[in-house]
Amino acid sequence: MSKVIVIINPTAGKGYAESAIPHVRTQLDKLSIDYEIRCTERPMHAASLAEEACLGGADIVAAMGGDGTVNEVLNGLMRASEQGASSTLAVLEAGRGNDFGFGTGVPNDLDDDCRLLKHGERHAIDVLKVRVDEGELRYVGNGVGIGFDTMVGFVAAKHKRLSGFPSYLVAALKTLYVYFTPPKVRITVDEECWEQRALMISLMNGQRMGGGFLMAPTAKPDDGLIDACIVASDRRHRLLLLMIDFMKGTQVGKPQVKMRQAKRIVVEALEGELPAHADGETICEAGRYIELEIIPQALKILRLPQ
Repeated sequence: MSKVIVIINPTAGKGYAESAIPHVRTQLDKLSIDYEIRCTERPMHAASLAEEACLGGADIVAAMGGDGTVNEVLNGLMRASEQGASSTLAVLEAGRGNDFGFGTGVPNDLDDDCRLLKHGERHAIDVLKVRVDEGELRYVGNGVGIGFDTMVGFVAAKHKRLSGFPSYLVAALKTLYVYFTPPKVRITVDEECWEQRALMISLMNGQRMGGGFLMAPTAKPDDGLIDACIVASDRRHRLLLLMIDFMKGTQVGKPQVKMRQAKRIVVEALEGELPAHADGETICEAGRYIELEIIPQALKILRLPQ
């Protein structure tokens, strides 16, 4: 087994990841890194490849792609950890949003990411454990979005020309006029419980979603806490102004926004349904019950020295 297994999603970044493979090979060869590249062929293939690599003794398993690819690799490593194995996660950013890397100290530059495989600092981060209704358990590194931002992701995925943050921004503006009747939910944050209509609920381990929206600007991925941002519905022009706050991370204290920290959070739909995503990947389109718990210091990653 090679010391470093690089798992690449060729379709990430609208094909950018595949086109960058020769360059990555060159950089890794220059660094004299013992590596092996494995490409994904289907959804959740990266999770299987990561689990196999970890159980096979790989020291580092690197995810090359976007946040969805990182999420799959993270899930594979967490599944392997349940069987007593461990590998360090590395990220070679080649996607659209790259929000996981933003929150964990991974540079947004492929050459720098390659150098991390040799010179990066190992650091333990928390991982979110999420379950929707009676479905399978899933692990999350950056965050879970419920409601509005999930619908934004659906719209952004249809863009053929735009990518990254511009795609999400345009999609958010469109979605304000499509998804505007929020569900009524019961939210349990540790011992606190209340009911409200919530346009958007962001449950974060990291700070950012959508490539530029700071849902939890003070979140730390190693503090043992979920950072929750709950947004109530309001008039469209006020929500447009609030969108600017999210881009700057200045939404804290706004009347439509509740911020909380907790170790366990449950969201239940009392009226309507819960569309949700985890690290940008859809986990349900019409959920009724979503439960999250934090697993402190669950996974080691490679990051810039602090």
